[in-house]
Amino acid sequence: MQTLSNLFRNNIREYGMIIALVFIAGLFWILTDGISFSSLNLTNLILQNGFILVLAIGMVLVIITGNIDLSVGSVVAIVGAIAGVLMINHNVPVWLAIILSLVVGAIIGIWQGFWIAYVGIPSFIVTLASMLIFRGLTLYLLDGKSLAPFPESFGMLSGGFLPSIGSGELHLLTILLSVILSIILIYMEFRNRKKQLTYSLEVSPLWLSVTKMALLIAVINWFAYQLALNKGIPTVLIIVIILIVVYTFVMKNTVMGRHVYATGGNQKAADLSGIKTRRVVFWVFVNNGVIAALAGLMFASRLNSATPAAGNMLELDAIASVFIGGASMAGGVGTVIGAIVGGLVMGIMNNGMSLIGVGIDWQQAIKGLVLLLAVGFDIYNKNRAGK
Repeated sequence: MQTLSNLFRNNIREYGMIIALVFIAGLFWILTDGISFSSLNLTNLILQNGFILVLAIGMVLVIITGNIDLSVGSVVAIVGAIAGVLMINHNVPVWLAIILSLVVGAIIGIWQGFWIAYVGIPSFIVTLASMLIFRGLTLYLLDGKSLAPFPESFGMLSGGFLPSIGSGELHLLTILLSVILSIILIYMEFRNRKKQLTYSLEVSPLWLSVTKMALLIAVINWFAYQLALNKGIPTVLIIVIILIVVYTFVMKNTVMGRHVYATGGNQKAADLSGIKTRRVVFWVFVNNGVIAALAGLMFASRLNSATPAAGNMLELDAIASVFIGGASMAGGVGTVIGAIVGGLVMGIMNNGMSLIGVGIDWQQAIKGLVLLLAVGFDIYNKNRAGK
């Protein structure tokens, strides 16, 4: 018990958000009589919240550096508008329009990164101005009207599924992939454990590692089975998983990742240690522009239209996901996995409240309260650690 207590105390941010996710998921499972975790609703949950998870992955890097980006919702809108003009009005091939849209996202990131990193204007002001600029440009491009429909192949970006193998109602490829993922996770867990023991580092008890992996694998395979009962794994989920793997590796195992944490933790100390913090901040915003552009393409594909109201308030969902996931407003703290967990909390709340008939007014109020509690929890932990 003492081991468990110490482990929880040392990782209270991570375990706290997982406990919150389990509690909220269990609450809505009870309130909806299990409908919220039916195979059909789980698929809808992924399709409805995939672009928010993508935005959260980009946003967590920005917040780790001690900055914020209020413009991502407007970037979603303008990228969708540009994609619509290219594909619908000018018949540009889908693949080329996607590439051009991502390039636009990078240019937006360069624009914002320049003002923030090299001119020194606070990110709050720059991204607030950009939010207004890009929303206005979206209205201009679309002339205040929606543009639809997109080519059918573009719809696969947010509405496609992995192909099935064999015959029958169960999507066998989904089951196979979940088994392969389980084997990989078991291998990685015990390889890391062996490496830590080799270097005489402190490791958690074997029974705790086995229990943790058993629970994780049970959840993954149950989730995969539910998806297999419907249409299988959505394309959106594949995109999110790829981004999670890539960005988790970058933040944990590369020099760039360490520089991002150092910049947010103490920028002056990072400068003195030789880290080019301005360059780090600049490239984090370029990256976030590309990520927001990808989310914009996914959102437009989901709606099958480019609309002036696209992306409205999405920046708040992305920011809330990051803070609920354990990031600190002061910078230097946060993880990609944490942002995903926070995004899942927001997604399950949105979906669950809609299923039980909670009005949009109360939904907004409840989400605001959850965000306030998450930030308050972070401040409480900091104050307690400083004693």
